[in-house]
Amino acid sequence: MHAELDSLEAKIRQVAELCHALRRENIALRQQLLAAQQDNKQLNTRLEAARNRLQGLLDTLPEDV
Repeated sequence: MHAELDSLEAKIRQVAELCHALRRENIALRQQLLAAQQDNKQLNTRLEAARNRLQGLLDTLPEDV
């Protein structure tokens, strides 16, 4: 009976450690996702600025008649 309780305690400890590891990994992934979303927002802003500059240049070109 004592061996069974020791085995159960070890398994519970492993599950608890796994939960802690998964929680840390989840936090890290959330931080990576936030950073990626911020990068994406900056890139979209730069893309929109480039699009506007290109449209401005296109507007200055003479039309073919």
